[in-house]
Amino acid sequence: MTRLPASVRHSAWVALLLLAVPAAAVAADPAVDARNYAGPAWSPYLVGAGIGVLAWATFYFSDKPIGASSFYASVAGLIGKLVAPRRTESLDYFKDNAPRVNWGFMFVVAAVLGAAAAAWPVGEQTNRWIPEMWHARFGESIALRGAFAFVGGGLMAFGARLAGGCTSGHGISGTLQLNVASWIAVICFFIGGAFVAALLFRT
Repeated sequence: MTRLPASVRHSAWVALLLLAVPAAAVAADPAVDARNYAGPAWSPYLVGAGIGVLAWATFYFSDKPIGASSFYASVAGLIGKLVAPRRTESLDYFKDNAPRVNWGFMFVVAAVLGAAAAAWPVGEQTNRWIPEMWHARFGESIALRGAFAFVGGGLMAFGARLAGGCTSGHGISGTLQLNVASWIAVICFFIGGAFVAALLFRT
């Protein structure tokens, strides 16, 4: 029996995972309207302007684009060096991109710390495992929230590496440079995000 190429097998698994989203959405509470979120939020205009200034400053001071997806590859490589060093070193990606704590790694760490600092003045540091919107729609199961976060994170990482960039790499740095591929990627991000949000929250 002929074995399918690895790329086809991976795509099949991704398709199966995506099919699980509508099934979970059907079981959710249809009475919750995700569009009427009453929680505190920063002005999108202020945040957008701040991200633009950050992108300029990043190029100016470090000559590097904003991007986060390489962080996950670096973390995977660092873990791989601990548990299976020979296998990790044999991978083509890590031959050209040795896993280490680099600029991209520290960027994501700083983004997490920055998010915590931004949440403080508006009282969003609630120390809750389950966000209010999720709780109202799907209940208080930490296991369910964790499962969705794990699968969603895996799909995002897979898609980002497949597309050669993530929402920050393509959506901020790429579009800023008028890269055609990045603009196409961003359009697909919005279409995919709107589709999944509609399934989960029935907006």
